[in-house]
Amino acid sequence: MHNEFTAVVERDGKWFVAYCPEIPGANGQGKTKAECLKSLSEAIDLILEDRRDDALRGLPANAMRELVAVG
Repeated sequence: MHNEFTAVVERDGKWFVAYCPEIPGANGQGKTKAECLKSLSEAIDLILEDRRDDALRGLPANAMRELVAVG
């Protein structure tokens, strides 16, 4: 699945820091902009994976689970 999110990147001394306004709590940092964006991407991936796992806990045994494409 392909998703795109906004990355707000700022310079903080020698570091780049970023956050994603669509995913509260998703932050990244790095000594280069590329490192910072990779860190943010990994944070987003972990948060979404945790939210999916949490949302699927406790589903009834007879519930039908389907995938839907967005975008």
